[in-house]
Amino acid sequence: MTDAANGLPLAGLRVLDLVEGAPGSIGRLLAEWGATVVRVEPRAGGADRYAEPRIGELSISFAVANFGKASVALDLDRPEDLAQFSKLARSADILLEDAGLRRGHGAELGIEELRRSNPGLVVLSLSGFGRTTSFAGWQATDPVLHAMSGELSRSGLPEREPLLPPGDLAIQCAASQGLLAVLASHFGSLLGGEGDWLDQSLLDGAAAALDPGYGSSGSAAQGVPASKLPRGRPEARFQYPIIGCADGYVRICMLAPRQWQAMFDWLGRPEEFADPIFNTLRARYKSKTLIPRIATLFAGKTSAELQVEAQKRGIPLSPVVALDQALSAPQFASRSALVDVEIASGVVATVPNGVVEFDGIRAGLAGGPPAIGSGQDAIIQGWPTRPARPPIDTTRSAGLPLAGLRVLDLGVIVVGAETGRLLADLGADVIKIENASFPDGSRQTRGEPISVSFAVGHRNQRSLGLNLRSEEGKNLFRDLAAKADVILSNFKPGTLESLGLAPETLLAINPRLVIVDSSAFGPTGPESRRMGYGPLVRAAAGLSMQWRYPDDPASFSDALTVYPDHVCGRIGAAGVIALLLRRLRTGEGGTLSIAQAEVMLGHMAPEILRVSAQSQGHDVGAHELPDVPWGVFACAGEDEWCVITVRDDVDWQALCRVLGRADLAANAALTDRRGRLEARGVIEAALQDWLSDRTPDVAARALQAEGIPAAPMLRVADLPSHPYFREREFLRLVSHPQIDEPFYAENFVSHAQRLPRPPQCPAPLQGEHSIALVRELLGLDERTIERLIDAGALEVAGQGVVGASP
Repeated sequence: MTDAANGLPLAGLRVLDLVEGAPGSIGRLLAEWGATVVRVEPRAGGADRYAEPRIGELSISFAVANFGKASVALDLDRPEDLAQFSKLARSADILLEDAGLRRGHGAELGIEELRRSNPGLVVLSLSGFGRTTSFAGWQATDPVLHAMSGELSRSGLPEREPLLPPGDLAIQCAASQGLLAVLASHFGSLLGGEGDWLDQSLLDGAAAALDPGYGSSGSAAQGVPASKLPRGRPEARFQYPIIGCADGYVRICMLAPRQWQAMFDWLGRPEEFADPIFNTLRARYKSKTLIPRIATLFAGKTSAELQVEAQKRGIPLSPVVALDQALSAPQFASRSALVDVEIASGVVATVPNGVVEFDGIRAGLAGGPPAIGSGQDAIIQGWPTRPARPPIDTTRSAGLPLAGLRVLDLGVIVVGAETGRLLADLGADVIKIENASFPDGSRQTRGEPISVSFAVGHRNQRSLGLNLRSEEGKNLFRDLAAKADVILSNFKPGTLESLGLAPETLLAINPRLVIVDSSAFGPTGPESRRMGYGPLVRAAAGLSMQWRYPDDPASFSDALTVYPDHVCGRIGAAGVIALLLRRLRTGEGGTLSIAQAEVMLGHMAPEILRVSAQSQGHDVGAHELPDVPWGVFACAGEDEWCVITVRDDVDWQALCRVLGRADLAANAALTDRRGRLEARGVIEAALQDWLSDRTPDVAARALQAEGIPAAPMLRVADLPSHPYFREREFLRLVSHPQIDEPFYAENFVSHAQRLPRPPQCPAPLQGEHSIALVRELLGLDERTIERLIDAGALEVAGQGVVGASP
């Protein structure tokens, strides 16, 4: 194993961070991974320091977005302070700025001049809707991003209004896209000598990283893309059913035939379900009596009893718990996933402690929230010394930053697909290792050779069929590992060790390897070997319990969501690049471990901090809407909705002008947030009256023209033709030789001046490149190849199962 003395992978990286609010988590993650991150804010403190809700005088959202950063206080509209900022930027590696998210777009930073004076600088410019589109002036909030990305249209129950997902998941997922883009560009700048200017839209990031409508989907989707879903909120609770028990609820995920057979045995093998057709997802989904039969079995048992029995039988099941219950789970305690931090004077609260482990050591919080100007003297005098940089490759063009790197990808389903696909999109040679006896669940189709979901999730890859249960297959893998740069996996912890392919073994073969494992609950701890799918992780981490209508405790509404798979894929790919950056200076590789549950905790950090502080008697305000109106509102037409989010008094006065309600604007009782919360019914009635004869698009455009964050609720099928996504060229129409009709796929990691868009090589059939790869990489001759095929160690296309039917 790589010596932990190599340290955090981003040690020495210099980051200037001007980002306010929740997107500041990009800089926080960089700090957790070792970078020196300096939050630049006005001398009186950034506006986000004082946003509600607060603990004492400090905003909860500011605290969680700025853990571990230093603070430099500069008023950038003052020439002397702007000059000081420019001096810092000339020796920085990365600049994060969010002028496009602010009213008036903030101070002019002179980015072009900064880049001329510091050619290696990577600038990430955050905005809601891109710097150059006709939507550039629109304001973004988390609900607006849910509406425009297509996520909101899939959240909620049939016959009810769409349900906004909890927290700020859209912004947090968008931040992971920004993290990946900025590290990929920085890696390219170190090798090629020139930085980049990234135009990162939060809407692009949310549409790509939360639950992309045109991305890879889970096994339960049976190959049906989100764009083909019915117009309303389709009934999906049968896919990952939540069932009542003696002390609450549990969720089950029966996907594989063996899992169904275990449940069939548990039910007592009733004749009603004995037909082999019930081995298919389709038959189980259609049954009107199966879930009620399971509910009868579960009714008299506690969630703990059910979890123990299900684990014995090999059935994926999790209790559905509230957030405060999740925080006391032994698994999180054993992994130090939560930590107590001083938030304000005399206030110590529990918060998530980072989201990954490097070399088996948690990359946890780098410190508490900074006081204004806490790094002023040290940083102004000069940045900390950085390690020596690698020599610039003068022959390298402005190509894809990971070109020349080789990845062995053992990943499966969504998180496995996303990590490998993102590295391939950035130029790596990604080789998908597959076995016909255990096909990737994302290859499930309705009889076609390949599904659209698999095609978009595995573009730009080659497939090698290997039987890792045979000794010769393992030897082939070890030989490939000796020549590889990265190995990816997301099996249940312990699987690779059982095959004799533990990280220690592989690093002994090739000390430069970067080895990644992603799992539901992490590689250690009492729950590490527990079977986990995204829906189970959401249940166990306290998110499903929050994703309900306020008036219906049984209205769990997250069944259609594929989260946190896509965002974990981005964190995994970013972590790979972080370790590759360290390898440039040390020559050694290392390991990266990602627990989906801990990524989810990180996204819920503001709520975790609030719950923790409140449990200790600190006044953090009630858990209520940020302001009024804030939510989803019906418009003219059938099942047509508009999201409207008033943030503050400025937005409120603007809304009154749009509604033509001078009486509301003049009402002294409504001039502050507290008064508007108390008058919610009156305000929403006035708004609903105005919306009644307007379409969502007309309403949103009128509101955004006055600076009020609003958006029409788009269905996934609306995205390709919507003006924003067309202007951004967010999607590309592509084809595959094994798929009859063209389909849409994501078009870029980030808009940039230098970072190229990905190529579009079709996703492989299983084992399609096996012979070519062992010839090319291992120099095997024809006789040896034939012998390995005959022995079952090497598999080729057509030899085993290519497309599996659910």
